[in-house]
Amino acid sequence: MFHPADLLFTGGPVLTMDSARTRATALAVRGGRIIAVGHEEVRELAGPRTEHVDLRGRPLLPGFQDAHVHAVMGGMELNQCNLAGTVDRAEYLRRIRAYADARPEKEWITGGGWSMESFEGGVPTRDLLDAVVPDRPVYLANRDHHGAWANSRALEIAGITAATPDPPDGRIERDAAGVPVGALQEGAMVLVDRHIPDATPQERLAGLLRAQELLHGLGVTAWQDALLGGRDGYPDFSDAYLAAAREGLLTASVEGALWWSRHRGLEQIPELLKMREQLTFGRLRCHTVKIMQDGIAENFTAAMTGPYLDGCGCATANSGLSFVDPAALKEYVPALDALGFQVHFHALGDRAVREALDAVQAARAANGWRDTRHHLAHLQVVHPDDVPRFRELGATANIQPLWAAHEPQMDELTIPFLGPERASWQYPFGDLLRAGTTLAAGSDWPISSADPLQGVHVAVNRVVAGHDSPPFLPGQALDLTTALAAYTAGSAYVNHLDDTGSLRPGHRADLVVLDRDPFAGPVEAIADTRVALTYVDGRRVHAAPDA
Repeated sequence: MFHPADLLFTGGPVLTMDSARTRATALAVRGGRIIAVGHEEVRELAGPRTEHVDLRGRPLLPGFQDAHVHAVMGGMELNQCNLAGTVDRAEYLRRIRAYADARPEKEWITGGGWSMESFEGGVPTRDLLDAVVPDRPVYLANRDHHGAWANSRALEIAGITAATPDPPDGRIERDAAGVPVGALQEGAMVLVDRHIPDATPQERLAGLLRAQELLHGLGVTAWQDALLGGRDGYPDFSDAYLAAAREGLLTASVEGALWWSRHRGLEQIPELLKMREQLTFGRLRCHTVKIMQDGIAENFTAAMTGPYLDGCGCATANSGLSFVDPAALKEYVPALDALGFQVHFHALGDRAVREALDAVQAARAANGWRDTRHHLAHLQVVHPDDVPRFRELGATANIQPLWAAHEPQMDELTIPFLGPERASWQYPFGDLLRAGTTLAAGSDWPISSADPLQGVHVAVNRVVAGHDSPPFLPGQALDLTTALAAYTAGSAYVNHLDDTGSLRPGHRADLVVLDRDPFAGPVEAIADTRVALTYVDGRRVHAAPDA
C-alpha cells in the first residue's frame, strides 16, 4: 500500500552532514521522520495531501544543535536590564537608569551583559551605579557571567565590607585601602546573589519559552543546558523544563546538565540520580553532570599550568583556580561514568583541561569504554601535549567558536597576561581536528550570541563578522563543512540524539532551511546567512517573514 509523504523538499541542495558529507536534491518526511533522501525519485513519494516546500536554491540541513547553552537564563535576561550589544559605558548607565525608572516597583535591578573591556582593568565600580540608582540594590552580571557589578546598596545588603574575606573560589575587587569597589569575581558573586529574590516558576517558564522561540529562529532544534540543579548559589531552572515537557510546550529536545557542587563530594551522587529520574520526561533528558573545573582567563581564575604574568610581563604567584581538587576529580568522574552519567566539563585553562582529561582517563581505566560521551567545553588554552589525548580517550571537544577572535577582551585583558607561547595555544580547533578529535559546538548564550552561523563564521575565518582585525591564529581555522558538522552531527553526538544531526532515512525530521548557500559565496560572507525555516519532527516551528 502506498503511503505518501507528509512533507517534500525539492529544488535546492540537501546537505546531509552524513559521514560522507553527501549532497542530495530532495527529501521526504512522513510521521515526523525522514523517509527518503535523494533526487528525482523522491518526488514519487508525493501524494494529494503532501506539503511541498520549494527550496528555491536554498540549502536544507539538519537542525543545528547547541552543545553548551543556558537557555532559561538567557530567556529571562531578555526581560531584565540588558547591557549586551554595546561596550559604551555611558550607554550602560543610560540603560540602567531607564530600566530602573520604568520599573519603580522592582525591589532589585538585575540583568547583565556588560563587557570587561569597558572598564580599566576589566573592573567596574559601584560609584557609577550609585549615580544612576542610589536607592535600590543593583546587581549586573558581566557577559561571561563569571563576574558581577554591584552598587553600594547591594553590597550593604550583602554585608560586604573591607573586613569581608574573599571566598576560596572567588575574589572581591578592592581599592588600595582594601575597600570593596563593587566588582565581584566567581564565587564572590554568591555573596550578593543569594539575597536577590528568586524568580517565580512562571517567570522561569516564560524565560524558557522566550529562549526556545529565539533559538528556533536561529535554526536550533536541540540543545544541552549547561546548568541545571541550582547549587553553589546558582538558580535552579529545571522546573521550567519539566513543566514545559509535561505541558507539551517543549518543542526542542533538551539534555540537561546537572550541576556538580564544588563544595561537596561523592555524597551528592544519590541526589543526582534522583534528579536524573525526575527530570527525564518527554523531550527532556538529564543524564549529564556538569563539573566546572576552573574560571576564566580575563579575571585570572582559569587554571593554568604556569603563572599568569603581571602588567610588566613578570610571573605572578597566581596560576588560577581548580574549583574541584584534581585528585578528587579522578574519583568523582569514574563514579559518575559507572552510573551512566555523561560528564560535561568547564575547562578553560590548560591545567583544567589536563585535569579533566586525567579524570576521563581514570574513568576509562576503572570502567572500560562506556558510551557516556564525556566532553570538555571552552578549551581556551590547551597544552600541545594534551591535544592528542582527546582522541585517545574518546573525549569530545565542545568548542565555542565566537571567542576565537581578536577583540579588546582578548587583546587587552588576556594575551598580555598569558605570554606569547601560551597565547599561541588558544582555541586550537584545527590541531584538535587534525589529531582526530570529535568536535561539537555551542554558543554559551547568553554569554555570547546564540546564532550558530555567527559561530561558524568565526570558526572558519577566525574573525568576528564585521570586524577588520586580522585573523586570530589562522592556522587553527576550520573548513566550512567541518564547522557545520560540529553544530549538527557533533553536537547531536554529545546530546545522545543519534537519530538527529544528519539527514538520512529513519532520522527525525529536525531540519533547517537557510536563505542562501554559504558554500556558494566567499567565506567572508558566511555570517550574512540567515535561517528561513526551522522544523522539529517535521513540524514547522519558525518561518522568517520572507521565507
